[in-house]
Amino acid sequence: MALHEVAGAACRALMARKDGPSLYDVCDPLLLNGAATNVRGDQHLAKFYRTALANAALRPLLRRTGLTELNDGSRLGALREALIRARDDEAPDWAAIGQPVAHLLDTIDVHHPRPRPLSQPEVVAPKLSEIERVIRACGAHLLRTFKKNGFIPAYAAFNLIGDPDMRSREFLMALTGLDARGYKNSTLLFNLARIFIARSPARELINPSWQGIAEPMWQPMQIRHRSAYYDAFYIESLLSFLGTGLASAEEAGAAKRAISAMAEFCLGPSRERVRGTDGSAFDVVTAIAPPPHPRFSRFFAEIKEKLGFGLYVPDCDTTACAFSAATQAGSDDPVLDQPLPDFYSGYQVRAGANAPKVTVPINDHLDYDGGIVTWIDNINGDRPYGNDLDPTLNLDVLEVSFRNLARWKIIETPKRLGLLRGIVKFQRNLAGSGAFADPRSHIYYLPELYCAYFGRCYAAFMALLPEARRAIDPDGAFEFIRERVLAYVRDVLIANEMNVFDAALALIAMGHLGAEVSNLTPALHCIVRHLGEGERHGPFKAYEWNKMKTPTRILVGGPEATSAFVLMGLSLARTALKRVQGS
Repeated sequence: MALHEVAGAACRALMARKDGPSLYDVCDPLLLNGAATNVRGDQHLAKFYRTALANAALRPLLRRTGLTELNDGSRLGALREALIRARDDEAPDWAAIGQPVAHLLDTIDVHHPRPRPLSQPEVVAPKLSEIERVIRACGAHLLRTFKKNGFIPAYAAFNLIGDPDMRSREFLMALTGLDARGYKNSTLLFNLARIFIARSPARELINPSWQGIAEPMWQPMQIRHRSAYYDAFYIESLLSFLGTGLASAEEAGAAKRAISAMAEFCLGPSRERVRGTDGSAFDVVTAIAPPPHPRFSRFFAEIKEKLGFGLYVPDCDTTACAFSAATQAGSDDPVLDQPLPDFYSGYQVRAGANAPKVTVPINDHLDYDGGIVTWIDNINGDRPYGNDLDPTLNLDVLEVSFRNLARWKIIETPKRLGLLRGIVKFQRNLAGSGAFADPRSHIYYLPELYCAYFGRCYAAFMALLPEARRAIDPDGAFEFIRERVLAYVRDVLIANEMNVFDAALALIAMGHLGAEVSNLTPALHCIVRHLGEGERHGPFKAYEWNKMKTPTRILVGGPEATSAFVLMGLSLARTALKRVQGS
C-alpha cells in the first residue's frame, strides 16, 4: 500500500461510526484488570487476550468497530457466557462455547485471491544471461545470510483476518479437535477478533490486496526462527545452485559447508525419539528443536509462551523432508537406515477409520483413504494440534521413500510397498476429483505449491528403474496426475497475473514435469522483471511458503525462502532452455 492509502485506511478505522458493542466492550470486563484472577479454570485465556488482542497497536484500530447483532442483549449475553465458560470451567464444553462465535463468523466476507488474466503475455523468453544473473543473485543471498547468521532463517507472521477456508463449520471442528487448551483458547479468541476485523475499515490495513496467489509477508511483526523443515529445502536449493555450475569456487566451498551444517542440524539437534504405534522406538525430526536451536529472540520467545505455543511435537513432513535432504547431501548418519515406511504405516488412514487419526478434518470433502496424517505423538503422548491430513505432506513421504527405495528394501517388503501404493491411490483420487486445485483441500500449503512439490516427487519417481516404477504404480497414476497438474499450471496459474513466488512454483512444476519450453516464458519474465524488489532484504520480497489455518492464518516464508524457490525454479528452466537451444 502507498503511504496515502495507509493513512486513509487508518483514518477511516479511527473515525468509524460505532453501531454496536466492540471486541473490547465484549471482552474487557471478562478478561482484563484482574477479572480472571480468582477462577479455578484457565488463566491463559486472559493472558492471551491481553497479549494478542488488547495490545496498544490493535486496540485503537478496532475500538470503534461494533457489531449491530450484539445490540441484542440475549446474543451479547450468550457470547459473554461462552467466554466465561472457556475461562472458568475445568473441562469446558467447546462445542457449546464455540456456537455464539460460529454464528457471527458466517457474516464475514473473506475470499481467496482472484488474479486477473495476463493482458499481454510475453512470447519470447528472457536471455539466458538474465536468468543466470538472477540465479547468481539468489545463491549469493542464501550464502551471505548463512555466513552472517550461521543458519538461514524463515519468518512467521500473523494475518488476523484469518483464512478464507475457516468458516463456522471448520472453526467448530478445530475447537473440538485440537488437544491443547491454550491452542483452543487462541483459536476461540482469534476467530472472535477476525469477525470485528473483517467488518471494520481496519481490514484494509490488516489484509491489503496483493497481486498473484502467494501472500506477501508485509506484516510488521515477523518472528524469525529456524526449523529443520526450512533447512531441508535450503539444502536442496544450494544443491541446485551447485548443479548449475554458476557458483564461483569460493561460493561452491561455502555452499558445501552450509549444506553439511544444515544436514547435521536436521539429524542432530532436531532429532527426537518417539514410539511407533506398535511400541517400537524411532528417531524422527521435530518441527521446532529445543532452545536455543530455534534462534527466537528473547522478546518473541516470551510472546510465543504467552500466546500458548510453548509445546512443539515432531511431524511426518519435517521428518520426510529432513531425511530426504540429508540423503541428497550424502549424509552417512545411521539414522537414515531406519525404514520410515514402517513408522509411517501407523499414521496411515484406512478406509472407514478416519476418526481416531484425523481429529481436525477441516478438509473432509477428501477421501483420506491411504493418506498419512501430520503430527507425531512425542514420547509423552502429547499432540497439542490434534491431527489433520495434508495432501502435500504425503508427496514428501513418497519422495523420501523413492530416494531410499533400495536402502529401506521397499519393493521387497510387502507392507512397505503397500504403504506407498496407498499414498499413490490417495493422490490419484485427489487429481481425479480436481480437489488438488481447491485451496480448501490443503491444510498447510497452496494448491500451487502442491503442484511444485508434485513435480519434485515425480522427478524422484522417474529416477527409479522401470520395474520399480511399475511395482509402485502399476496403474499409471503418476502420469494421470502429471497431466492434470500440468494443465492447471498452464491454463490457470501462468495464464493469470503472478507474483515472484507464484512464478517460481510454476517453473518448478513445469521444469520437473516436462512442460513445453514456451510455457515457461510468463513465469520467467515475472521473476526477471521483479529482481530487486526485496531492496535491502535480498533480491525478492518475502511471500507465503506455508501456513497454519488455526488458530488464525499464520504465514511462514521470508526473502531467503523466496530466493531458494526462485533459484530452484530458474535452474530447472535454464536446463530446459539450454536443451532446446542445444538441439
